[in-house]
Order: sequence, then C-alpha cells, then structure tokens
Amino acid sequence: MTRVYLDHNATSPLRPEARDAMIAAMEYCGNPSSVHAEGRAAKAVVERARAQIASAFGADGSDVVFTSGSTEGAALALAGRKLHGAPVEHDAVRAWIDEDLKVLTDGRVIVDDPSQSCLQLANSETGILQDLPDGLAVTDATQVFGKLPVAFNWMGATMALISAHKLGGPKGVGAVVIRRGTELSAQIKGGGQEMGRRSGTENVIGIAGFGAAAEASARDLDAGVWDRVAQLRNILENVLATNCPETIFIGQEARRLPNTSCFATPGWKGETQVMQMDLAGFAISAGSACSSGKVRASAVLTAMGFDETTAQGAIRVSLGPETTETEVLCFAEAWCAKQKKHRARSA
Repeated sequence: MTRVYLDHNATSPLRPEARDAMIAAMEYCGNPSSVHAEGRAAKAVVERARAQIASAFGADGSDVVFTSGSTEGAALALAGRKLHGAPVEHDAVRAWIDEDLKVLTDGRVIVDDPSQSCLQLANSETGILQDLPDGLAVTDATQVFGKLPVAFNWMGATMALISAHKLGGPKGVGAVVIRRGTELSAQIKGGGQEMGRRSGTENVIGIAGFGAAAEASARDLDAGVWDRVAQLRNILENVLATNCPETIFIGQEARRLPNTSCFATPGWKGETQVMQMDLAGFAISAGSACSSGKVRASAVLTAMGFDETTAQGAIRVSLGPETTETEVLCFAEAWCAKQKKHRARSA
C-alpha cells in the first residue's frame, strides 16, 4: 500500500537540500565557540545558516537566536511576562499567556493592547491568518514561515517564533527572531552562546539543515509552488462539498494558509477519522500534533463558537509542495466513502 502524507502542519518531510547540508555539517568536528581552525569552521556553518534564515524571513542575521524549536522559543520570549493571548494559540504559547483576548466566529482575534499581547500569524489547525497590529509583543510565525511571503522587518511584532521542521528542515531546531534593542532574559544560562540569549553548544548539524531548508522554501515561494498547493486544497474542498454536503468547513471564507483544510462531521469523532484514514493509507490529524491523542474537543474550534460535537468531529488535512492532485482525489474518495458509512450507521 502506498502511503499518502497529508500532515505537513505537524511536520514536513525533510528536504533534500536540508539533508545534504546536514551530512556536510557532520564533517565539522569543532565546537563553534572554540577559537581554533576547527571551531571557526563549525562557527562558519552556524553563521551561514543564520544568514540564510534571516534572508528568507526578511530579518537581520543578528536578530536570529537559535533554539531547540518553537516550544523553547515560546518559553524564551514569554516566560515571566504573562502577556494577553487567545485560546486559539498553540499549547506551547498558551502555557505562558493570559487567555483573555476575544475570538470572533471567523477565527480572528481582537487585540486591545498590542505591546502586552501575543498573537499567532496563522493557526495550525484551521490555517486562519491574523492581521498583526503594530507594536505587537510576540507573534508565533511557525506555520507561516516558508508557506507565505513574510518579512520580519516589515512586521509589527517585536519577536517572532519559527521552527525548522515546519518547512522541511530537521526536528529539534528553531529560532526566536528578536528586534534589535529588545531586552530579553536568557532562560538557559551558561556559556553565553547565541549573543547571551540562549546558552549551550549550538546544534551545528540541525542549524545547517534549518538554513538550507529556509533557503529552499524561499525559492519555492518565488516559483509559485504554494499557489499550486492552494489550488489542490480548493479541489479537495470542492470534491468533499459536492459528494459529502454535510461537511462543515472551518474558516473557508477567511484568509488561510494555502495548504490547510479543516473540516468537521458532527458525531464522527476526529480521532476515529484519523485512525480509519491511517488504515486506508492516509496520514492526517485531528488538530495540533502536540495535542494529538488527547480525546477532547478542539480548543480552537470551541473558542470560535462551535459546539462540542462539531469541535470533536473536526480533522485537519495539510498539503505540501510534493502533494499531487491524484493523492488529493484519492483521499477525497476514501474519506467520503468512510463518511457515508458513518452516516448509514448513525441513521
């Protein structure tokens, strides 16, 4: 059975460019903090990747502070601050914020005090995009980076969270992008690496992969790859709407990520759908990967005003640059067949 991977918002497969860069980085034995030739060579790998990421994200190299991923990045940017936020944020962010911002039924969040607020740029479950107000303290750009054109220097945010494995880099490496002049206390103290913001010997191999993936993702954007992905997402939703008219599409009228479709069948639990489609050869999810396996209604959909039955019946399909129309149509056929069987049993 040929597997079809449709869970790119959880993690995207490693790009060949990232793999090649990581293999090459394995040859450098030095510690980037060492002053000898071997150390300087390893440091050069880190700094090249920093420049690649900064260029792809529209930032300056000195703005990029490497972390182990967006979860650590959220702790670095948010710990001790208790900013305002909304229940539609990722769990890694929700752990540090006061969830008191209003969420509209279309998924948009109302921000009253940007300088004391954190706001995601795109939701991982629904793909719904937010308009960032000027002066925003922190934005989670994890899902947007690599999928849509974005420039940190033109954002209104003081800090942004990004992660390698969402754009075809390795797992376990990310960054906080910090506007120059921003004061930030290190959460991991020690040798003072990463400009004193995050101590610990840098993950040279992972960072090299992150840089290569960021550079490749920028080329994809320039080539219009994600425009084609958006067309496939629309084909998927049109087929589902035609053949399974009971389907409820979440955020379909809002601005969304080009690859993300979130839809629900009330009474047919999302985790059941995920298991059935997995057995049929398709990898999808029922919400954020960090919340997978937790049998509960989606906090994102609940915050948008959906009832618990609908929120529990939602799944997410997220496409990638290599997804084909054949794969999308095969998934639609298989899912509609399962949905019709569910309806028949429930009748």
